[in-house]
Amino acid sequence: MTETTPLRDGSHDFDFFVGKWKGHNRRLRERLVGCTEWDEFDGTSEVHMMLGSEVNFDEVIFQRENGPIHGITFRLYDQANHQWRLYWAATGTTFLDVPMIGSFDEKNGTGKFYAHEPHKGRFIYSRYVWSKITASSAHWEQAFSPDGGKSWETNWVMDFTRGQ
Repeated sequence: MTETTPLRDGSHDFDFFVGKWKGHNRRLRERLVGCTEWDEFDGTSEVHMMLGSEVNFDEVIFQRENGPIHGITFRLYDQANHQWRLYWAATGTTFLDVPMIGSFDEKNGTGKFYAHEPHKGRFIYSRYVWSKITASSAHWEQAFSPDGGKSWETNWVMDFTRGQ
């Protein structure tokens, strides 16, 4: 007889993010070309929960040198698979990006989300990592892998603090 561990209900994993946030961003100027120059800029986010806690929606405004960039993230929890699907869209795009799919690790509280998405005419792996989550702060990173996940280039980092 084999015992199985029930899958964890992660539908409340993004509850920590509900509310208003300030974010400090560091973003590589170019990706997957060996660039080491970073742009730094600030932003604000307002995050809402919908449909209980199975939908999480935020609107963000990044204050860039050439003007503000508006973006949205739409997060949907899949009860059957116990995973989140994260969709992103920003000023100047006419579509939602390929969803990042993943979950949080109950032991360390880190969330990892992956996609296979187009980048400059080819498909690459992308990864979001949520970590260092407290009641008043959180850390987010984006990384790309051109070699199927063998190596990763972190290209965007956000450190959030609660409030505006």
